[in-house]
Amino acid sequence: MLITPGKLLAKIDTPDDLRNLNQTDLPQVCAELRQFIVDNVSVYGGHFGASLGVVELTVALHYVFNTPDDQLVWDVGHQAYGHKILTGRRDNFHTNRFYKGLSGFPKRKESPYDAFGVGHSSTSISAALGMAVSSQLQNHPKRHHIAVIGDGALTAGLAFEGMNHAGATEADLLIVLNDNCMSIDPNVGALREYLTDITTSPTYNKMKDEVWNLLGKMSNFGKSAQDIVSKIETGLKASLLHQSNLFESLHLRYFGPIDGHDIDHLVSVMNDLKDIPGPKLLHCLTVKGKGYGPAEKDQTKWHAPGLFDKVTGEIKKKVYDKPQPPKYQDVFGNTLVELAEANDKIVGVTPAMPSGSSMNIMMKAMPTRAFDVGIAEQHAVTFSAGMATQGQVVFCNIYSTFMQRAYDQVIHDVCIQELPVVFCLDRAGFAGADGPTHHGAYDLSFMRCIPNMIVSSPMNEQELRNLMFTAQSDKIQHGKQAFTIRYPRGEGVMPNWRTPLEAIEVGKGRKLQDGKGVAILTIGPIGNYVATACELLDSEKIQPAHYDMRFVKPIDEVMLHEVFQRYDKVLTVEDGCLMGGFGSAVLEFMTDHGYVARVKRLGIPDAVIEHGEQIDLHRECGFDPKGIADAVRELIYTERVVTI
Repeated sequence: MLITPGKLLAKIDTPDDLRNLNQTDLPQVCAELRQFIVDNVSVYGGHFGASLGVVELTVALHYVFNTPDDQLVWDVGHQAYGHKILTGRRDNFHTNRFYKGLSGFPKRKESPYDAFGVGHSSTSISAALGMAVSSQLQNHPKRHHIAVIGDGALTAGLAFEGMNHAGATEADLLIVLNDNCMSIDPNVGALREYLTDITTSPTYNKMKDEVWNLLGKMSNFGKSAQDIVSKIETGLKASLLHQSNLFESLHLRYFGPIDGHDIDHLVSVMNDLKDIPGPKLLHCLTVKGKGYGPAEKDQTKWHAPGLFDKVTGEIKKKVYDKPQPPKYQDVFGNTLVELAEANDKIVGVTPAMPSGSSMNIMMKAMPTRAFDVGIAEQHAVTFSAGMATQGQVVFCNIYSTFMQRAYDQVIHDVCIQELPVVFCLDRAGFAGADGPTHHGAYDLSFMRCIPNMIVSSPMNEQELRNLMFTAQSDKIQHGKQAFTIRYPRGEGVMPNWRTPLEAIEVGKGRKLQDGKGVAILTIGPIGNYVATACELLDSEKIQPAHYDMRFVKPIDEVMLHEVFQRYDKVLTVEDGCLMGGFGSAVLEFMTDHGYVARVKRLGIPDAVIEHGEQIDLHRECGFDPKGIADAVRELIYTERVVTI
């Protein structure tokens, strides 16, 4: 089902077409663009509220600036749907986030209008500044560079690092602050309070308008008058807000706040800012989900709602005739509360993902013991380490892909200091439609090489509960080792998942099925594919053994001795990168102990795997049930023996 655009939007294949319109046409373009996003996302799914909130901002940016020569960098990219539609991807937009279709985020390989690939937050200022400095070096004095960043993304240290550097340069950089008081969940922290003070001070805003009106009247007196009035305004900001302006203290010219939904005013202000040199910040107030009532009222729910009825606002849910397994994140959230009720030392930490990780369950039940620290993964880890020094049992929940941003803190602040922080890595393995920026492909490899670190992955919900129970036990907490538990995005396999809690011996795997000829070794939920693969092989009288290893570090050496003493053909399967991962650990054991066997490893290859449903990506990489069965056949029917 293709969505028909409005009559003006249908004529816009590039921003040049947009710029050929009269400014009086822009409100209609905005209305049609907003409706086109609603129509598409309601049918095909995707991120929603963020793009609706920046429709006018998107149109104004492409109308005023000469993109792609002027370089526009979107932070995170959840909000870039309108940008994609206006830049030649309207007719293919229905493929957004689908396997082999458009990426859900700006991507350099996809379009020259995507100046920088994004997906993780808070990179836009640094990237755009790098482009601006390069333009200076290459003598492109008229090229503009714009970074669009949300107030949530502004809480990350990288954003401050970029602003701090920008203020020390003369680069032509415009930072557009899209202030909607939201990231995915409501924004938190002192910066939120500061921005609220700016936007809600009626005295300051009234005086600000008068100052800039005065500036316009004095323009005939030349640049010196403009400088004087600018200094007057800066003084007013400090006195009326009872504090210095954060952005101007970093030597960024501050303009705003202005209404981010007033297209005429946006165009006027941006045209003025084009003529002001140096680094500057435009503060725009927007509403996430603007123009669609339900999304405005519940902005977290409508961040990425799935399919919905655009008329009634009813989000479509599958109807099942029997109980379904829960999401792994919900098993984590409910189990954490269960453990915390029995152990008053337990606390929870998440960097801006309380609903995505289900830490919000504990935040509601025990608000003083669960912490959303904002988009600040590095801080989350070191904050957790600090609490661990005082005897708290800390469950630090971070998406696998975002843990990459705090790797130094894991090594330096946790493991070197022998602190027993529990890292629960959500969205491990393929993340699905969010694509390569969000795949949790590398954690098995980068966590298992760190001293004083236990690395585990549960095969199902019961195992997740038991690993969490084990990690908070006195034995582990007094053992001076951090404990990683990784699990995937999406549903598990056990409708009746509230099983009794039992401790698991660290480094102990499970033999789930005896067999002959081939041994299959798995780590994590991907092991559930083995049962289906064995059904495919049963008619051929092939009966492989199946070992669920549970731990990559310490790996179960007793079990591996059994495997290599009984089998000369071994298959390893993991939903993680092959280089340095679980299969590599098995090969290391084999060569260290002098065994000779044919070992085949299945997992994520040394390549960037694009977006799609998880099963599509498993199939592409060869470790779906059919791929596992094919690999067993290859081992059985290929007599070549490789020595290591």
